[in-house]
Amino acid sequence: MAEDPIEVSRTEARGGASTHVTRYVLPISLGLIVGLFIILLLMFA
Repeated sequence: MAEDPIEVSRTEARGGASTHVTRYVLPISLGLIVGLFIILLLMFA
C-alpha cells in the first residue's frame, strides 16, 4: 500500500533557519589548502 506524500515547507524540512557558515568556511578552507600547496611547492621544488 502506497503512503500519501507528506508536504512540508523548506523551513520545516530543514528544521529551522540555517546560518551562512558554509558561505565562509568553503572559501577560507579552499584558500588555506591552495596556500599550503604553494608553500609545499616552494619548499620541495
